[in-house]
Order: sequence, then C-alpha cells, then structure tokens
Amino acid sequence: MMIGNLADKVLSGERITRSQGMRLFREELPVLGYLADRIRERKAGNVVTFVVDRNINYTKFCVSGCKFCAYYSDTPEKPLPAEKILEKVREAVELGATQILMQGGLNPEAGIEYLEEVFFRIKREFPDVNIHSLSPPEIDFLAKIEGMSIKEVLIRLKQAGLGSLPGGGAEILVDRVRKEISPRKISSRRWIRIMKIAHSLGMRSSATMMFGHVESLRDRIEHLYRIRRLQDRTSGFTAFIPWTFSPFNTELFKSGRVRYPAGGVDYLRTLAVSRIFLDNFRNIQVSWVSQGERIAQLGLKFGGNDFGGTMIEENVMRAAGKVFTPLPVGRIVHLIRSMNRIPARRDTMYNILEVMS
Repeated sequence: MMIGNLADKVLSGERITRSQGMRLFREELPVLGYLADRIRERKAGNVVTFVVDRNINYTKFCVSGCKFCAYYSDTPEKPLPAEKILEKVREAVELGATQILMQGGLNPEAGIEYLEEVFFRIKREFPDVNIHSLSPPEIDFLAKIEGMSIKEVLIRLKQAGLGSLPGGGAEILVDRVRKEISPRKISSRRWIRIMKIAHSLGMRSSATMMFGHVESLRDRIEHLYRIRRLQDRTSGFTAFIPWTFSPFNTELFKSGRVRYPAGGVDYLRTLAVSRIFLDNFRNIQVSWVSQGERIAQLGLKFGGNDFGGTMIEENVMRAAGKVFTPLPVGRIVHLIRSMNRIPARRDTMYNILEVMS
C-alpha cells in the first residue's frame, strides 16, 4: 500500500509534487488504477468520448532525421498536392469525420503559402471540419524558412483555416533526452513557447508524451510537470495523450539502443500517473494505436476518459512495425460499453455531438 498520506492527498484533490510523482511510479498497479479511476470519475464522469478523424501525412521528406522515426525519408520530394489532400478529406467526411489531422516532415517545399492554400480549400468545401494540424516543430520550421515570427505564422495559418494544434513533437520535454533521440528538433523550451503563443491567440491544442525509449521515469515526471505548469498559465490544452514508442525500423532499434516496445503494464502505470499528476486536465486519452484496443480499453480503468480517434488513416506507426487497422465507430462504441461506460462522439474541442446511451 501507499506509504504515508500520499493516497489521501491524491484523493482529496491536492496537487502532488514531482518527488511524489516518482513515488507513484513505484506503487502497485492496482493502487494506481484505483486512484486514477476515482479522479477520472470525479473529473469526467462515466462518459467516454471519441472523434471521427483522419490523419493525413502531407510529406515524408524531413530534414530533422529523428532517431525514433521510421516514417521519414531523406529524399527531397514535393508535398502532397492540395487536390489529393482534398480527396482524402472528402473520403473522411463521407465516413463522418469532423477532424482532419495533418502532419508531415520538415520539408522546405511545404511552405506557408502551400499550407494556406490547402487549409483554405478544405474550409471552403468543408466549413464544419476542424483542421487540427501542424505540431510545434512544423510551426517552428515554417517560421525559419519564411523569415517570420511564430506569432505571424500562427496568425496567417489561423486566418487560412487552421483550428487547433496537435501535441506532436513533444516526445519527452527534457533536452538531454531530445539531444539523444532528435538532436535537430526544437528544444523543450521552444515547444512550450510555441504552444503558449498558440493558446494566447485563442487556439487550443492537445499535449502528448512519447515514452518507452531512452528516457527515465524522472524524465517522464519532468515532462508532466512542464505540461501542467503551462496549463496553469493558459488553460489551452484540451487533453493529454501518452503513448508508447514503437522501435522497429528506427535508428534507435537498429543501433541496439532500444530493443523492445514498452509493455502494457508500463503503459497503464504511466497513464494512471499522468491522470493523477495532471490535476488541471479534464481529458486523458488512451492510445489504442500504440497499445492495441484491449490495453486501451483497460486504460479506461486507469484514468482514461477518451478513446481518441477512429484514425481512418495512419502511416507513421505502421512504418515502425505496428499492425494498423482503423477502428470503426461501432467497434469503439462496443469497447466502451463493455467497460460499463457511456460512449459519446465528440469534436476536437470535446463538445459532445452524440451520446450513444
């Protein structure tokens, strides 16, 4: 059982410190699950949300060359034509999609005018679809190649139709780790700053953590601490999404630095600690893409209250050896109901569109 009064402190809603977060990682898994589930119930009730979406990768070419990525190519290429992206959006909308997630490599050919055209055309044809796209590293790269400030880039993209930012590119917000796995990508401070500017412009975003590679448990807690601190200042994050690194076909795997993906126990433990530590987040999303539908389903007992998206398309995890099949709405509804929870379809901002009671 928990040492001292930490469990009482958690259940009473008091904020825990980083050192107490480390203690949580050493607790028995059922204890963590119980605490996280109690907090989930208090914050989000028994409704479990999901969104119908599509992930469109507009370019594989990337100058960053991160050691954890199996998807990128170092062969220069033109980004996906706007008309091809619109075809993908049309297909998604026909399946009920309300969110389009566009992310890609850092490609000098994908400048701000290209993205403005794509976003404008999407919003012109599908005004009700939210463009939830471009992680902080992509925003930073645009600013550099265009000679603009981060704020200028975000304002222009917002005017073109960009609605919100995904939390990609965070990995672990500790620079020692980032220098090892993504030495040419932005610093943790830069990631936080870009999100802070986006929030100041009225743009919401998600926050993520990719774990199970070279980081320590202390690094995970530091990541959560920095996310929590920014949420205190801006309240701009809609949800937190922890997911596990898939090593196969990556440089980290080929070099022998990481041999196996993190397992279900590590995932559930980290999910529960995230729910407990992030006391200013209402929504914690489970990751069926990285852990499979059964572990994700179990994650609803470890603090999760959101099942993520149907992911009509996904390429990055597949390149890292993950078997991927989109989850249809009916399957997600079944998985949620099987845990005695109430499924509900949402939009990007977590507004409920339909309750499947």
